[in-house]
Amino acid sequence: MLLKTLIALVFLAMVASLAAGAGYLIRDGGRSRRVLVLLKLRVALAALLLALLIYGFTVGDLGG
Repeated sequence: MLLKTLIALVFLAMVASLAAGAGYLIRDGGRSRRVLVLLKLRVALAALLLALLIYGFTVGDLGG
């Protein structure tokens, strides 16, 4: 149950990072580095999410 909660939190953090990046892109016109920083964060969160999913399926906590 803890693994599923962690996966959901990482996914929500990715969505929040995406929304913040879109907001900065619209507001700043892409001139600031904040969009790049949030993109790096989103890539790291995606890698973490993928690792959690692989771990969950390997251990058997997810899926069948």
